[in-house]
Amino acid sequence: MKEIQSIIHAYETFQTEGKKVALATVVQVDGSAYRRPGARMLVSEDGELTGAISGGCLEGDALRKAQTVIFQQKSMLVTYDTTDEDDQKFGVGLGCNGIIHVLIEPIDYQNSINPIELLKIAIQDRVFCRLITVFSVKYSKQEQIGTRVLLKQDLIIGDKEKLDNLLWKQIQNEIEADDANNHIIRKFEEFDDLQVFIESIKPVIRILLFGAGNDTIPLAKIADILGLEVVVIDGRKNLATPQRFPTASQLVTGSGDEVVKELDTDAHTAALLMTHNFEYEAQVLKDLLPLGLPYIGILGPKKKSEKLIERLEKKGLAVNQAAIYSPMGLDIGAEGSEEIALSILAEVKAVLAKKQGTFLRNKTGPIH
Repeated sequence: MKEIQSIIHAYETFQTEGKKVALATVVQVDGSAYRRPGARMLVSEDGELTGAISGGCLEGDALRKAQTVIFQQKSMLVTYDTTDEDDQKFGVGLGCNGIIHVLIEPIDYQNSINPIELLKIAIQDRVFCRLITVFSVKYSKQEQIGTRVLLKQDLIIGDKEKLDNLLWKQIQNEIEADDANNHIIRKFEEFDDLQVFIESIKPVIRILLFGAGNDTIPLAKIADILGLEVVVIDGRKNLATPQRFPTASQLVTGSGDEVVKELDTDAHTAALLMTHNFEYEAQVLKDLLPLGLPYIGILGPKKKSEKLIERLEKKGLAVNQAAIYSPMGLDIGAEGSEEIALSILAEVKAVLAKKQGTFLRNKTGPIH
């Protein structure tokens, strides 16, 4: 999400400056690659890059091809075969072992449904979306259909008329069959091997950060680097200030029995209890539990969370502990507020991505 946000900001800057741009998108990967489908890079006519489609090894060649796309105003599909031992043909040793297909599209500022405008619509609020991109590896040298349609709730936004009606029905069937809301890449042999990248665009993770003490400042900073949305909540008005938390999307002050009512939550929201105030957090936890958040983290020893839960249960509240993480954070040997923040946000990411947070070297299959 951070990459999309950066690309949109750069797009708006280039539009103001009158610079032509092209968008490069990874639409399919076979084997190993540094970036996966959905990775993007915006290229300006004078060679400025925003985002990335690899770890730095493909960008130079993609830049030159993007400038060709800008000049010709025709999209193209570029295939990078990094399984080739002669990977010096790209000017560097790639060190990967996969085939990466990159769609490069010219961006027309006058078109209100160009690919970046569709991305803007997708992330303007917290609604899950699907972005439809059609390409052809078989006819890679021809102009591509490209990024055409955004599905947002019941809305179909874009240029669906560019798609065959039967193909559109097949795309809809693929989406309906996907319960996990994952990216989908399909080849349709009946449409002359056309391929479709159905990208899932989920709302950015929202962090409800209960606590405005000094130890939460590094967490807010790291969350901002990651592109997360941070809401800071505390009962102390002198601590929950824009000066201390300049990147917070919202600052909420009030007593423990007031603040949760002022917050918006959804399935992509995580709550972190870091106030160091037992009574405040007892009230907050009571109000958070009915919301069904996927992650509620409690800072401090396990005994603290056990006492919190015991108190609520004595009041007759049923406490589902499946979403409660205490002590919160991954076991990385963290010391100090910065490392603890890293540990906590890594766990939040793992939980919301439904991953275990284990060492990648211990995985027997592909890491993605």
